[in-house]
Amino acid sequence: MIEGAGPVAAFWGLSALTLLAAGGVVVSRNLFHAVLFLIVVFLGIAGFFLLLSADFLAMAQVIIYVGAIAVLILFAIVLTPRASRDNAETRMAPVALVAGVAVAGLLIPAILDAEWRTLSSAPALPVSDLGRELLGVWVLPFQLASVLLTAALVGAVVLVRSPREEREEIDEEERR
Repeated sequence: MIEGAGPVAAFWGLSALTLLAAGGVVVSRNLFHAVLFLIVVFLGIAGFFLLLSADFLAMAQVIIYVGAIAVLILFAIVLTPRASRDNAETRMAPVALVAGVAVAGLLIPAILDAEWRTLSSAPALPVSDLGRELLGVWVLPFQLASVLLTAALVGAVVLVRSPREEREEIDEEERR
């Protein structure tokens, strides 16, 4: 872990940003905006990994959660009908608030009473060796998986488009 005033300020800044974005996810009435707030939360978590000198985990966080999961959620939102996309009011909000306060009441004392230990030595597998393996021996499976996922995404877009949406897009292009 990095010591000094800079990392402490970065920690508190990331904490505020991540918590505000998490609150934005919860209170946003627009599902698209909620996912954008979620992306900020994922980036904030990646920042925490960087502060802990866990560079590989930070990049994995960005690639997997921001680059894959959040984009997948965005595509799902964009491809759903607009009427079912908005977050409607719910009767479960008071129950969720009570449950959240109860979970926080259980977790905060546990976090404060825990004995947090840190490693004094470097990890057994350096990140550079892991990177060489992923980009050496395992590069072909990763490339094949990315092509397969891209093809599946394009196929999903083609399958969910209605004939009316296609006609509207053609009419819009003709007007240009």
